[in-house]
This record gives sequence, C-alpha cells and structure tokens, in this order.
Amino acid sequence: MKLINGGITAARGFKAGSVHCGIKNRNKDLALIYSAVPAAAAGVFTTSRFQAAPIKVSKEHLKAGYIQAILVNSGNANSCNGRAGLEAARKLARLTALRLRINKKAVLLASTGIIGKPLPVDKIANALPQLIEQLSYDGASSAARAIMTTDTRTKQAVVKLRIRGKTVTIGAMAKGAGMISPDLATMLVFINTDLNISSSALNRALKESVANSFGLITVDGDMSTNDTVFILANGLAANPKITSAGADFYIFQKGLNRVTRFLARTIVEDAEGATKFIEITVKGGRKEGDVRQAAFKIANSPLVKIALAGSSLNWGRILASLGSSGIKFRENLVDLYLGNLKVFSRGSSLGVNKKRLKNIVSAKEVKILIDLHSGSHQVTVWTSDLTEKYVRLNK
Repeated sequence: MKLINGGITAARGFKAGSVHCGIKNRNKDLALIYSAVPAAAAGVFTTSRFQAAPIKVSKEHLKAGYIQAILVNSGNANSCNGRAGLEAARKLARLTALRLRINKKAVLLASTGIIGKPLPVDKIANALPQLIEQLSYDGASSAARAIMTTDTRTKQAVVKLRIRGKTVTIGAMAKGAGMISPDLATMLVFINTDLNISSSALNRALKESVANSFGLITVDGDMSTNDTVFILANGLAANPKITSAGADFYIFQKGLNRVTRFLARTIVEDAEGATKFIEITVKGGRKEGDVRQAAFKIANSPLVKIALAGSSLNWGRILASLGSSGIKFRENLVDLYLGNLKVFSRGSSLGVNKKRLKNIVSAKEVKILIDLHSGSHQVTVWTSDLTEKYVRLNK
C-alpha cells in the first residue's frame, strides 16, 4: 500500500484548521480536527503515572461513544496542574462543543509543551471563533504545523484501500522529536478514516498498530505525560460495517499499520539533534520479552548512541550493552552484524576491514543485527544517535 500526499483531512468528511492563540510567542499553536458526522473513536495513551488533564478528560469522553472534534494545543502540556488543569480542559471541551453545536462529550483534547505551567484558557477560548472559521478540507498541513514543538518538519501520511468495492482513506498527522520511548512518547498522533467500523473493532486495530509501530521506537528512553494516539472513523466510505476480525478488518489493519509505521519512522528520523537513523534487530531469542528487552537496552544506551554519532568503530559497546540487558543467553552462540558485515561470532571478534566498517557506521542509516541462536523470537527497534545538539535543546 503506497503512501500518497495529504494528511488529516484526506478522508471524506474531515476538516482541520489552525491559528496562533498566543501560547507561543509566534507560529500557530492551536489546531482543530472536525468530522461532519459523529465518528467511532479509539485512543491509546502514555503509561506514565502522571497523566495530563486532556488525557483524563478524553478518556471520559471516549466512553460516551461517538466523537466529532479534537482540539489540540502546543506550547503548554496542561500537565501536573491538579484540579485547575482538569477544569481548564473541561471548559475548553465545553466551549468548543458550544461553538460547533455538538455535545461536549463529542470533543477530545490533546496538549503538548511545557509541563507544570497553567494553561492560558482565555487565550484559547478567545481564539476558538477564528479557529472554527478556519476549518477547511485543505487544512491538513496547517494543522500539522500547529502541533509541532521541537519538530523540524510536519509528519503526515495517507493511504487508500479498497474494501467491498468502496474506496477507504486513512489520513494522519503526528508530532514528536524528543522524550520518545514506548508506551508512548512525547508524541501526539491523530488518524482519521472514512471507514465504517464499530468502536470495539477500531480499538482493536489501533492497539495492534500502535504496539508494532510507536511501541518499537525510542530516542532517549523517556516518555511524557501527554502522549496520545487518537483515531476517528466516520463511516462515510459506506462500506458494510466492520464489527469483528475478518478479511475486511485485516485489509484495514494493513493500511493502518502502513500509516503508523511510516509516522513512527519519521519521528525517529526527526529526533532532536539526530544525525542517524538506527535499526536494531535482535533475533534468536528464547522469549519475546527477552529480544525486546535486549533491543531496547542497546537502543537506549548513551554509549552506543554517542559512538554511532561519532562513527566510532567501537562495536564492543553494543555487546557490553547486550551483556548488561538482564536477559539470559550463551555468549559463545552470539553473532553481531553491522550492516552486512559480521564483526563478532560465537564468542570471538573477527578480523574485519576497518575502511568497510567505517563506511557502514558513517552512513545516515545504520543497521545492527544480533543473533542469539537460542530460540525463534525476533524484534526490530528504531532509534537515533545522541549528539551535542540534543543536549543543547534539552538543557
């Protein structure tokens, strides 16, 4: 399934818009996604014990059934603000619903930005009339820019599918560049589709897709308080309604996976200060949890990430990280590859061509493969290198 140009408004019946409301000194900082009709909805959220107010309110609203709008601000997380933060989120949902003439529980909320700073509710409320006026079927790119924080570019994706003779479109946008770690990350992802599907089936598809995309990336091993993935499905494609797993469901799942995998990769490629995209595969594990634990231990190792940033030939750092990952394996069975070059095998380093190795670790994309030769489980994780620029951005 090929990705095509477009974004969050690609599917039938969806509009988006954005304005500058004054949270940031400049640039747009408030976006709205709107469906012409009520949509089935699902969400996946950060597992942090500190969950931001918009997440708590959105969880309540998702229980109500159908959603018609998502209000998103950047520059302020509305997190760790106690009761005042919850009251601010509920007020904005209510005001947005009033302006759109929909039920307040048909509004979802998302925020990203500074933690612990009161949300300027009045600035957002005053901007709502203009924001709703700006809603457009051509508003995808504008909305994608408005949700950015340290991102250097917008992140958008669209795919089209055929289900029972009907064309189904999935459009999406995302933001995220730092504090990226599974479950989830400092990221917001919004996905719209005109598929006719039940909320329960949509929820199943989203969880599966997130687990195999955003759940397999890391930049720095940290997660935020606001991480959210929302999907809306308004049914305007008029396909026979999908209510359970089956051929139609799996066609949609494949398309959704295509979108989320692409966005996950773009987040890592745009990681704060990053110069390299790093793919780490651990295979031959006895347990699924083992290969995942080992892969993320290596992916989050500052020494490994710094070595790759400097195009160092010191691949021993990878084995050192594997050895301290806490999983059980036999070191005399392990093989390590950088690119297609085997540098370590069955307990011993191999004599390798240093020029060839230098070319591999100096590339913009570096692949690491570890074979434990102990079982059948495998996982691939995406990460980035760690540079001085990352430190400057986060100090």
